[in-house]
Amino acid sequence: MKMDKHQVAQVLGEIAQILELKGENPFKVRAYENAARIVEGLSADLTDLIESGRLTELRGIGKNMSEHIAELVKTGRLKEYEGLRKSVPPGVMEMLRIPGLGPKKARFLWEGKKIKTVAELERACKQHKLAGAPGFGAKTEEKILEGINTIRRFAGRHLYAEALVASREILNQVRKWPEVKRAEVAGSIRRCKELVKDIDILAATDKPDRVMERFVSLPQVGRVVQHGKTKSEVMLTSGIQSDLRAISNEEYPFALHYFTGSKNHNVAVRTLAKKANIKMSEYGLFKGKSQKSIPCKDEAAVFKALGLAYIEPELREDTGEVQAAMKGRLPKLVEQRDLKGAIHVHTTYSDGTATIAQMAQAARTRGYSYLVIADHSQAVTVAGGMKPAEVRKQQKEIDALNKKLKGFRVLKGIEVDILPDGTMDYDDDLLATFDVVIGAIHSRFGMSEKEMTARIIKGISNPHVDILSHPTGRLLLSRDPYAVDLKRVIDAAAKSNTAMEINAHPLRLDLEWMWCKYAKERGVKMAICTDAHTPDGLEDTAYGLSIARKGWLEKGDILNCLTAEQLVRHFR
Repeated sequence: MKMDKHQVAQVLGEIAQILELKGENPFKVRAYENAARIVEGLSADLTDLIESGRLTELRGIGKNMSEHIAELVKTGRLKEYEGLRKSVPPGVMEMLRIPGLGPKKARFLWEGKKIKTVAELERACKQHKLAGAPGFGAKTEEKILEGINTIRRFAGRHLYAEALVASREILNQVRKWPEVKRAEVAGSIRRCKELVKDIDILAATDKPDRVMERFVSLPQVGRVVQHGKTKSEVMLTSGIQSDLRAISNEEYPFALHYFTGSKNHNVAVRTLAKKANIKMSEYGLFKGKSQKSIPCKDEAAVFKALGLAYIEPELREDTGEVQAAMKGRLPKLVEQRDLKGAIHVHTTYSDGTATIAQMAQAARTRGYSYLVIADHSQAVTVAGGMKPAEVRKQQKEIDALNKKLKGFRVLKGIEVDILPDGTMDYDDDLLATFDVVIGAIHSRFGMSEKEMTARIIKGISNPHVDILSHPTGRLLLSRDPYAVDLKRVIDAAAKSNTAMEINAHPLRLDLEWMWCKYAKERGVKMAICTDAHTPDGLEDTAYGLSIARKGWLEKGDILNCLTAEQLVRHFR
């Protein structure tokens, strides 16, 4: 099966890891790392670049690398990659998933300590067999054990963005089948949960046997788990389980509501139905002792039959949505068309892959009227944080670019570090030169809850700080949030009129949706920020928008819904 650019980048990055693991030439390792970054950040179509022979025109992509990429795109395989995979025990590759355990340490464990599996590594740490070895100590062992617990805790879970893309690919094919009258993705994906276990798809059909045959024969299927007459389960080649249920067209609205969930939401709705002498199930609504369901053409009709306004799938978590629907007080959730600007993107001035002009063009192409540049401040040296002189250079470039642009504006922003003592990485005079200042934590994650909370509150209390970036610092499936009292932070943000970020990067989705509702109640504005490091990263806005909607947020709660002039005025 052919590969897209994301899959190609993943393979190239894994090759770099294996080469470093085997102690290969650092320049060769870096070449694959750079190629992975370049491919991931491409705005042009990868297949077009290959077919036109223009791939080698990209800086960092030579003839040999170009051939590797072309082979992956066209065949979905690479002989060199398959050979490298076989040269390393699978357990050693699995160890690389442990947070904080890079290729160099994994190589030492494999070659120096003959440790080839995560289980062996766990046993060695518990018996303190690594303490005293170069680069290892008691704290290192402790962190490795914590990392092992993390990957086990999230075993079988997948990122929302990853599962959403895979589900849409399958859904698009299912909807094209002549036997299918209508189909939809259900479950936690439809409810926009940050992590999902599997893909649930419902299809209305009169020929379930034929639909099941088609489903288990899809090219994305790696293994058939169960092949039934009305339900089948498969494991996709991506590692995600996908289920398809076939139901009649008449039962479809009821089944879609039931299998979308959540369980608690369904219980709340069934309890309401019972009070009205209606039995509710995935098969229909049955009044009294009637064996015939109340006819409903869609979910909206199902809700209406129960005396409820339509509840958007994102809200179905039993957090007050049923009561709000009874009283006609459901929020009018923010939509993509409401967003006027893209906030918080990186450029080549720090660790981005594109210039200011390129990022501006990408934002403009996507229908935005402004863009907030927010490169890293000087403390984040690993990400090329800017010194004051570089800030001034960047701001001059933005001024010059804005003179050329018509109907679009680039705003001067910064992602400035809140240092461990709560002070800012730049002085107030420099901070005053920005249109938007985004405060962030990028260091000392191990502080106590009391210390971290005090640090953040002091940072956002600085009158120049406009937005708090990724408020908990979590990385889904790999790094837990740092210890922080979010209620106190949000209360402090309300007091200082500081906005909170919903970081839309698929690995973050931070602030968590449950806290968005509390922030809204406290009058704290939210900013949906892509944290984009490439032009394509602007597409992540959709994931942040899903979290905003799940958190009951409306147009008036979101800073991106303001014009550039209104945004600047709001902060000043």
